[in-house]
Amino acid sequence: MTRALRVLLMLVVAVVLAGGCYVGYAAVRAARPVTLPAPAGPYPVGRTIAEWTDHTRADPLAPHPGTPRRLSVWMWYPATVSAGSNPAPYTPGLWAGLHLDAPMGWGETSFDEVRTHSTADAPAAAGRFPVIVLEPGLGFSAPQYTAFAESLASRGYLVLGVTPTYSANLSVLDGTTVTASEAGNPPAFEAADLHQGAAQAAGDRLVDFWAADARFAAAQAKPLADPAVTVYIGHSFGGAAALEACRSDPHCAGAADLDGTQYGTVVHTGLTKPALLIGSENSCITGMCVPSAPADQADLRTARTMLAASTGPVWRYRIRGAEHFDFSDYNAYYLAAPIRSALALGDIAGSEALVDAYLGAFADHVTRGRPAPVLTGPSPYPEVEVQPPAH
Repeated sequence: MTRALRVLLMLVVAVVLAGGCYVGYAAVRAARPVTLPAPAGPYPVGRTIAEWTDHTRADPLAPHPGTPRRLSVWMWYPATVSAGSNPAPYTPGLWAGLHLDAPMGWGETSFDEVRTHSTADAPAAAGRFPVIVLEPGLGFSAPQYTAFAESLASRGYLVLGVTPTYSANLSVLDGTTVTASEAGNPPAFEAADLHQGAAQAAGDRLVDFWAADARFAAAQAKPLADPAVTVYIGHSFGGAAALEACRSDPHCAGAADLDGTQYGTVVHTGLTKPALLIGSENSCITGMCVPSAPADQADLRTARTMLAASTGPVWRYRIRGAEHFDFSDYNAYYLAAPIRSALALGDIAGSEALVDAYLGAFADHVTRGRPAPVLTGPSPYPEVEVQPPAH
């Protein structure tokens, strides 16, 4: 055996051993319990899951024409919780299907080991609370934003997490898993530029439907809270839907868009209500960036069109080191390095705490008139790039 061949074999053995060791390490880490960030407010948090049907709308995303629109809605709320109550499971029953499939799933924290700060079906605290409708990104589901939802509920809000049926990769209705349809997650969205041709048309159609979902959920909350004061919050495509829902709901107090390029009528009419736009490090959704690709140019142009048409105040921020998936629970639990690199996750730690601080201040300001120095003054967080407020 030549020296070169011996060296090559030794390198191969070393790589195999190192790979095996890393796989073992990742499996051990994935089995360790992870606790979601602690809520910032004074209230204990309850959580319940409901299924609501909007009989006034046929669902164009469903495989069978004429089907009424049905939604799974997760509700987080201020609660009365006794000492020693067990936390609600992160993804009960069939919702556990949100976990990544094997083999990638072997390097993701087991959802059985994700600890929440909610108590399932706990008695609600006395009082009527403002409503926050929380819409996920395209393909995502409501429980994947549990950290934000729990913190907002702890501040004294009824948070309605709406999973958009047939757009989410997974929802659960009537004890059955429901997956995405082509109508709900159009192939046109695979285009490089989401503001051209079929992708733009699909986005404008779908955002209007998602906005109707959000308004329907807010209206259903009448017996539970104060729907006359509603805030819409969303991530990615859900952020676009939040802005459009606010535009079309007279009860809207404000809307927050987390890293979502905008679609729909609101782009051209703007908002008369307050808005919060938070982007990832290289995002153009706030109307300020150095675009590096045609898609960035389109996002920038779209955001500037909406901002120019808006008459309400708009606060705008970008988070250095954050990427698109950092606005979900993916930032909170363990992911092996190859999985993290395959997802849009940045190198920032604790981004959920930064976003939560701005969301909480915004909601308190627009619903309760509380001072919000984090919005109006310099940022206390070095990772946050403050952009000039619009209007």
